[in-house]
Amino acid sequence: MNYRSPLSLARGRGSAHNGTAHWLAQRLTALALIPLGLAAAVLFFWVMRTGYYEVIALMHRPWVLLFAVLLVGVVFWHGYLGLRVVIEDYMPPGRAFVFVTLAKFLSIALALLGIIAALMVGFGSL
Repeated sequence: MNYRSPLSLARGRGSAHNGTAHWLAQRLTALALIPLGLAAAVLFFWVMRTGYYEVIALMHRPWVLLFAVLLVGVVFWHGYLGLRVVIEDYMPPGRAFVFVTLAKFLSIALALLGIIAALMVGFGSL
């Protein structure tokens, strides 16, 4: 027996309307974090044995700078997606909207702050 409305059947979407896209984005960011996280760990342990100026010189390399920007962006995007699921599952709808919006703005602001900091170090503005 089918309990979906005729309009829902015509549109072909479920009640959430975007659950598949959210699920897929969460899985793709998790997959992207595997190589990024491993590279970050290797880079972190390598940088521990060098000095300040070697680290700054390393950040001037385009590939390392691109890696840092990607890492910051993907970490905050994945964190926001996970936090949104927790908020939507465990808070009442009125409060959930406020906290999801707050989480989105904070994630964007902190990601931009991290990306700008990496770019400033990479381009020699610091």
